[in-house]
Amino acid sequence: MTITLAVTARDTSKKSAVVRKEGGVPGIVYGPKQTPVAISVSGKDFEKVLKEAGESTIVELSGLEESIEVLVKDVDFDPIKREVRHVDFYAIERGKDMTVNVALEFIGAAPVEKSNLGVVTKVLHEVEVTCRPNALPNHIDVDVSVLATIEDKIHVSDLAVPAGVKINNDPTENVAVVTVVKEEAPPEPTTIDMSAIEVEAKGKAPEEEAPAE
Repeated sequence: MTITLAVTARDTSKKSAVVRKEGGVPGIVYGPKQTPVAISVSGKDFEKVLKEAGESTIVELSGLEESIEVLVKDVDFDPIKREVRHVDFYAIERGKDMTVNVALEFIGAAPVEKSNLGVVTKVLHEVEVTCRPNALPNHIDVDVSVLATIEDKIHVSDLAVPAGVKINNDPTENVAVVTVVKEEAPPEPTTIDMSAIEVEAKGKAPEEEAPAE
């Protein structure tokens, strides 16, 4: 899947703060065969693409001398406003293998949770893959419906990927496991020794009355 994003070449003499004030996001496009190009992109358009594509979907930049296929390499957010301040795009080489991280998407319902035997713990949230740009998946599904007992696990080797995609992680690495939830025993009720209280009460001497004046 390829998403198109309109960008414009940016005059580097124009300060980034001015670009952001005008509703844009300053950025740069670079790669092994790509001369660095300063660009600006609509903040709203980029946030929409980032939400839809993430960092493992090919984005086609239009509006330059020629379209460029890229991946979102790095996004700088304002720590207070959480708005995008700058973005780096990595230009890919068509026809050559590329290595990127792809997010895992957990689907289905685990029978072990329905039976209250345990809960599913997600150990991995992304894996590293190598493939051609046209085979790059947006995400990889992890079906947790196979987790029926507390001994069940999902390993990297269990993941299903499209043809031409190789996962570089250790095949024995855990993706999801079942964690047993131990119920805490209710606290034992406190037993009050009434006989000791009675003995103590009986042993107390009555207070002497103060002499009358």
